[in-house]
Amino acid sequence: MPRYALLVEYDGGPFAGWQRQADQPSVQGAIESALSKLERREHTIAAAGRTDAGVHGRGQVAHCDMEKDWDPFRLSEALNHHLKPAPVAIRACERVSDDWHARFSAMERRYLYRVLARRAPCTMERGQVWRVMNPLDADAMREAAVHLVGLHDFTTFRSTMCQAKSPVKTMDEIRIEEVDAYAGPEIRFHLRARSFLHNQVRSIVGTLERVGTGAWEPSRVAEALAARDRAACGPVCPPDGLYLMGVGYPDDPFA
Repeated sequence: MPRYALLVEYDGGPFAGWQRQADQPSVQGAIESALSKLERREHTIAAAGRTDAGVHGRGQVAHCDMEKDWDPFRLSEALNHHLKPAPVAIRACERVSDDWHARFSAMERRYLYRVLARRAPCTMERGQVWRVMNPLDADAMREAAVHLVGLHDFTTFRSTMCQAKSPVKTMDEIRIEEVDAYAGPEIRFHLRARSFLHNQVRSIVGTLERVGTGAWEPSRVAEALAARDRAACGPVCPPDGLYLMGVGYPDDPFA
């Protein structure tokens, strides 16, 4: 059966997450339903990462197996037609080898978290950013983030429901960018690693936000990390501002 890699974009707001749910809408379910209209059978797709409810995808990657030898462009066009009106789009589609896997072939994941600092409620950006009421000190947050880069035990920064076998991960990059966006001043957190623990990004950003407000000294983040205790973590920020931006592969099928 020919295998195809799919580059997927979606608004996570209406969904209970990526993973198929029996009684709630999911991104995986929407794509599998569209596939079943092209080839009338049950379809199961695999993705590079299972994003939570409300988390968005700009560069999610999945793969599907088809019976017919589809032209990749025609397959993407047909899927986009049947995905309407769900806020899901197939940005690109490419034929890959039978042993290529969206999750297990991946070498890195890249996430973005957007924080909008303004007192006025969000209208146009609602559901797409985390709005905080006061300005944040980006330099203080950068100083704190240095403690989290590299190989560490991230027990403090993972959900108690995390199913990963080990809390030890290597954080390759945490880059904090200040942007004068149209809606107001934004702080954008760019995080890159081979893989992430459940709620790791939202736990890190929520903790760094405490530093940005002045409630925490930057050194307290190092203390929280060393504690290896979930109780030492700052608040977990909401899913609205989180985006899976891209997935890296040794041979990128979309390059």
